[in-house]
Amino acid sequence: MSNIKFVLLLLIPIILLQGCATAVVTGGATGAALIHDRRSAGAVIDDQGIEFKASYSLFSNKEIYDQSHINVTSYNGIVLITGETLTEELKQKITAEVKAISKVRRIHNELIIAAPSALPSRSSDTWITSKIKAKFTTSDEINPFFIKVVTEHGIVYLMGIVSRTEAQDALNIVTNSAGVQRVVKIFEYTD
Repeated sequence: MSNIKFVLLLLIPIILLQGCATAVVTGGATGAALIHDRRSAGAVIDDQGIEFKASYSLFSNKEIYDQSHINVTSYNGIVLITGETLTEELKQKITAEVKAISKVRRIHNELIIAAPSALPSRSSDTWITSKIKAKFTTSDEINPFFIKVVTEHGIVYLMGIVSRTEAQDALNIVTNSAGVQRVVKIFEYTD
């Protein structure tokens, strides 16, 4: 038994020196999230791929990148696009870019036609999202792994695979949170 401990003690510095600690921690967190997620492991990986491909495609397009602030969130192949872009034409181009990605089932383009938002506005949205996630974590009615929360311009978007009761419980929590202007449910229902 002491030999095993000795070997483990030797391996820890090697892992840390090679920069693998982040991968180990991230892998562990992802594994824990997968245990509680209603999506299959394949769907979670597909969603991550959709988000990466969409971001890469949009940021590679200089016209879109220079005139927009875009967030792409995917949950079970349903894609939410939030942020700002300068024209309706750009908004349609962004939708077309994302629609071309495989495994995208549906798109909710919630882009606002406006100049890209400033950092203080985004910080406020991040704060709202954090407060809501904290409330979900302490709630007895909601499993926080079932619902993804995105906030843009004070509008809270809820994505996930939930029962209608869970959706209503989440809505009650969100509508009673400070700073929330409106709530948009993008749920798939289990019942």
